[in-house]
Amino acid sequence: MSLQTDTPPRAALFDLDGTLINSEPRSMEVWSRLLDLHNIPHDESTLHRFMGRRGTDVLEEDPSLFPGVTWDVLLAELQVIQSAPDLPETRELPESAAFVRRLHAEGVPFALVTSAGPQWAEIALERLGVRSMFKGLITAADVTEGKPHPQGYLAGADLLGYAPEHIVVFEDTPAGIEAGRRAGMRVVAITTTHHPDVLSGADLIVDHLTEVDWPRLARVDRPGAPD
Repeated sequence: MSLQTDTPPRAALFDLDGTLINSEPRSMEVWSRLLDLHNIPHDESTLHRFMGRRGTDVLEEDPSLFPGVTWDVLLAELQVIQSAPDLPETRELPESAAFVRRLHAEGVPFALVTSAGPQWAEIALERLGVRSMFKGLITAADVTEGKPHPQGYLAGADLLGYAPEHIVVFEDTPAGIEAGRRAGMRVVAITTTHHPDVLSGADLIVDHLTEVDWPRLARVDRPGAPD
């Protein structure tokens, strides 16, 4: 399948966690421990509400989740939990890094749009060895409205200097997909953290970014596979 459009892609915006690096098992464990600390029952669907979003946005949307507890208190508790030595390790996604390097080699400009803070964004991109390839970063500190609001991706378009219809977003969460679509951009979803059925709002769904044929925005042709 290829994305049907007469407007060729000229630039890209990448999400970070779950798209370029797999930190989601660690993130879900952190939120699980915070909920346990407050004796709040939860399941996987509860934890997935935080994936791809700023914690403050989730709590503003549902203040009953941690009744009577301020964000400052929760943030302090999160910082303690995140320092625990037994949390799952983050894992590099080599196919994603390879795709980023390919776009860079072809002269395609791209930037990062993440719900994470600037410090983690810098660390993660340096760890992947691709920080210098990015034109810039839009992080949680740069927006007043987080995903699924399109503000971050529209800021990314301004940073790159391209209209939304010329930009492709690479995401792994429903909130990120919605943000990209609301910004007027095409979206490719990667199945790192969610089942494909949950990512149906994307224009194209792949298991690894190396499956994306740029600039056709189709899956890489395989012998005997239909386009």
